[in-house]
Amino acid sequence: MTIAILGAGSIGCFLGGAWSAAGVPVRFIGRAPIGETIAADGLTLTDHSGWRVRRGPDQVEFTTNAKALADAEIIALAVKSNATAEAAKQIARHGRKGAVVISLQNGVSNVATLREALGARFEIVPAMVPFNVAYLGHGRFHKGVAGEVVVEDTPRTRALAEQVGKGPGALGLADDMTGIAWGKLLINLNNAVNALSGRTLLEQLRERDYRRVVAASIVEALDVLAAAGIEPAKIGPIPPQLLPHAIAAPNLIFNNLFLKVQKIDAKARSSMADDLRAGRPTEIDYLNGEVVRLAKAQGKRAPVNAAIVDLVKQAELGIEHLWSPEDLRAHVLQGHKVAPVFGY
Repeated sequence: MTIAILGAGSIGCFLGGAWSAAGVPVRFIGRAPIGETIAADGLTLTDHSGWRVRRGPDQVEFTTNAKALADAEIIALAVKSNATAEAAKQIARHGRKGAVVISLQNGVSNVATLREALGARFEIVPAMVPFNVAYLGHGRFHKGVAGEVVVEDTPRTRALAEQVGKGPGALGLADDMTGIAWGKLLINLNNAVNALSGRTLLEQLRERDYRRVVAASIVEALDVLAAAGIEPAKIGPIPPQLLPHAIAAPNLIFNNLFLKVQKIDAKARSSMADDLRAGRPTEIDYLNGEVVRLAKAQGKRAPVNAAIVDLVKQAELGIEHLWSPEDLRAHVLQGHKVAPVFGY
């Protein structure tokens, strides 16, 4: 079973490398700078538990050419959500008819985009990646948060899960991927706050005012989801309805209970923070922006999430984007009715 990773960035390199180390044939398709680094230094994978594996340059098949999709039975798509349409064109042009396309992307819209573009020629399968991966340079990719990839249960994803086996690249199987996607999106609402803070995830999450902003955005999203009749799945140890309570809890409780359960290490940061730092477009339209769009479709408003979208859009344009906890809370939450509900 040959796998092609299309969009071999942080997530794609980590998962592809973990699968390769488990004995699965993997081909990486990505940008030239990553390929050049791996050609010089190899591919090194680490995680928060101390796990480490290295694949030498001769053990990594990396190319920038999408023609390498031609004989892949499984295409693992790890491009940013704003590149999904272009990736679908590459798959349609070069992919093998009947191949499985697994969307490893953030947000809830990518699978629909892929199905509309690729029709019945490919099997489109949703997946959910619950952890962050940081690129630390010299071909090293670090998984800084605990969690296991979840993929829709189909015969071929079941076979892939068996081939991959246990370890950091393991695959869990599930049926309710819509609920899982929205459950993950609720957690990903922290990505923008992390990016706007300019801090690591651990540093940002230790500040209650940052967490209050995240909690308020989740409260608002839960209200919108309820209006749309969508039930988000539980991702991690805390059910969605209790998530804002846990996130906005006093520091003594949050830092000593929640952070220990989540196992976030000092190197972890959100991919959106990496994007802003590198001057790349972010996925804000596919995270907080999804809440704003769903609210509009239900005849509602989502002012907290809309304010966060605006701040990230400004940051993408080069406007100062590093906010202190107090200033971000005051700017985003002032005057919004969801802010005082649970003492946020």
